[in-house]
Amino acid sequence: MAPADGAVTFRVLRGVAPSASLGRLALLAAPLLFVAVFFVWPVAAIIGRGLSSDGVSLWEGFTGAGGLGLVWFTVWQAAASTLLTVVLGLPLAWLTARVRFRGQWLVRVLVTVPFVLPTVVVGVAFRTMFAPGGGLGFLGLSETVWAVLLAHAYFNVSVVARIVGGVWSAVDPRAEQAARTLGAGPARAFLTATAPALLPAIASAASVVFLFCATSFGIVLVVGGSRLRTLETAMYQEVVGAFDLRTAALLALVQIVVVILAVTLSGALRVRASRPSSAARPQPARPDGPARIGVLLGVPAAVVALLFPLAALLLRSLHPDQSGALSLDAYRRLTADIGGVVPAKALTMSLVTAAQAGAIALVVGTLAALAISRSRGLLSRFADAVVMLPLGVSAVTLGFGYLLALQSLPTVRESPAVLPFVQALVALPLVVRVLVPALAAVDPRQRQAAAVLGASPLRVFTTVDLPVIGRSVAVAAGFAYVVTLGEFGAASFLVRPEQMTLPVLIGRISGRPGWDNAALAASCSVLLIVATVLVIGLVEVLRRDDTARAEF
Repeated sequence: MAPADGAVTFRVLRGVAPSASLGRLALLAAPLLFVAVFFVWPVAAIIGRGLSSDGVSLWEGFTGAGGLGLVWFTVWQAAASTLLTVVLGLPLAWLTARVRFRGQWLVRVLVTVPFVLPTVVVGVAFRTMFAPGGGLGFLGLSETVWAVLLAHAYFNVSVVARIVGGVWSAVDPRAEQAARTLGAGPARAFLTATAPALLPAIASAASVVFLFCATSFGIVLVVGGSRLRTLETAMYQEVVGAFDLRTAALLALVQIVVVILAVTLSGALRVRASRPSSAARPQPARPDGPARIGVLLGVPAAVVALLFPLAALLLRSLHPDQSGALSLDAYRRLTADIGGVVPAKALTMSLVTAAQAGAIALVVGTLAALAISRSRGLLSRFADAVVMLPLGVSAVTLGFGYLLALQSLPTVRESPAVLPFVQALVALPLVVRVLVPALAAVDPRQRQAAAVLGASPLRVFTTVDLPVIGRSVAVAAGFAYVVTLGEFGAASFLVRPEQMTLPVLIGRISGRPGWDNAALAASCSVLLIVATVLVIGLVEVLRRDDTARAEF
């Protein structure tokens, strides 16, 4: 390049730098506005309503609603569920990470299935399984805390399997082999050589599971019935049953504190549990000796345990009465009017709403991911923290916040556009987590070269970034669609009869007595499972060759 040409290029690049900074701020403007309107506003409404006096002190209002007992039970059941999930998840992590056997791919798929199912579907499955006449009805666990703990463990076991299994697959097995050579038994060799390397991952997985269980709504509401109440379900019942908004706001404030503490702990432990890098990752080995026995016994047990709740759900949907005869009557009722709502139309509404919410989350999340990936230092950390804020409040709390914030705006409250935006907020952090690592793989020099040649920011994105992250964008869209398709917490507060979604309808039908209602809830759940599995199947096809990996 001639000196004159180099000077021109330098001047062009020097002019690009300020415009690039302004461009990053412009990219961040939309996500900031989105979070401010759809997150900060409802949370501020909760804080304002919760701190209002109404002639009763905060402490009296909290204790009068049984707040101490609710906090204790919420934390206790979350801790117990977490312990049970870790105990059941560690063998699955070993199966998927440390040994190689025929059909291993099937076990990995089955382990993932429960976590992608809507929580209300998992709740209906376990309610059906433990109900009198259900597959495990003889155990007498219907509407007990044990049923809730088992449902939580089923739903979250893939979290432990994926987080711990990812680290376990990278741990060098030679240290444990050396301990065995020196005379240590299998248990002692594992505890002294392998377990220390897994402890950070186990702690990270446990903190994530605790967060999910502490904010569990659909499972506790459906499985526990009216006998068991956490902060989430009590807040819902105070609004729907007693319409005591101030007490519900107090419970929501406490729930926000619990969630923020759990998110902070989860983030700190996840950093410690980052997967160890290794040039030569150890390959899974063929099992022999005790490991072979473990595989022969563990694989069938895992397959049965993972499929049994879904099989119980399917069987109940085919038994619309107590005669025991198989029938498709429950599926025929999907097109009938059920209390002013047609289940098939509710599914259509769910699909449309999920498409709208997914599109909103994808657009806003892409802008946020671009701002984060192209920024450095304080601006990048600030942008990342802003878009992760929705993780600090549960969907139920957000839905209640909107109920409060829109009290004086009845026209907006009744608009069908409200629910998609709220559900998009729930999916936003997931979209960002998928896209940021993908954008980090784009060579910034290619962007600079395109800018020097006169390409606009939009042209740079479409010609440089999009070809690299196109598959990740599709994956993010699929995940956002699945999350919003099964969203139950916020929708329980915001849906109107004319825009009823299928998860909310399932929750309401499952609370009604009668065998026919149980069969109808089961058939609706099967319908939602099919829709979810089809989307997840498409996502997995897209992810097959993709280097981006979504984090929990």
